[in-house]
Amino acid sequence: MAAATLVGGKFVLSAIPNVEIVTLLCAVYGYVLGVTGLIAVYVFVVTETLIYGFGTWVISYFVHWPLVCAAFILLSLFTKPNRILYTAVAVVLTVAFGVFSSLVDVGLASGYFENFGERFAVYYVRGIYFYIAQTVTNFVVFPTLFVPISKAVARVTRRPYVGYVNDRTEEVESTGASRDR
Repeated sequence: MAAATLVGGKFVLSAIPNVEIVTLLCAVYGYVLGVTGLIAVYVFVVTETLIYGFGTWVISYFVHWPLVCAAFILLSLFTKPNRILYTAVAVVLTVAFGVFSSLVDVGLASGYFENFGERFAVYYVRGIYFYIAQTVTNFVVFPTLFVPISKAVARVTRRPYVGYVNDRTEEVESTGASRDR
């Protein structure tokens, strides 16, 4: 189900350039589902590759989306709930995606590394409007939708939602469920 919502969410928003929900969903699935969310992210990346074919973007996807999920698994384990922190992490990861995917495209698509820095700068600046749109989207979407979607996923999957409650153990004890971490 999680992989299907990633594929469907990406498809639905594909008409709007670089406005995406994949970062939010990868973060939610990592935060709520743990390792199961990471598996769903890999299924998503494989499905995208089967739909759209192989290109340099596949390398970026296999690195970036699992990294987003893993970052939020770690945040769920080692930090107290904090919308500002989670939004900041999402924004940094979004910026990193633009830089990393540009590095991969310039490095692999051209096949040579002569004048790499200059070519990277030109390539990155050419796509800066798209990267800004992607970053602003996550800056707005994360603080507003992360908590409600996380709670909904926890409810649907019958997993405890341990974030944003006064006593983190209270919710776990009341559901009797455990997280697969």
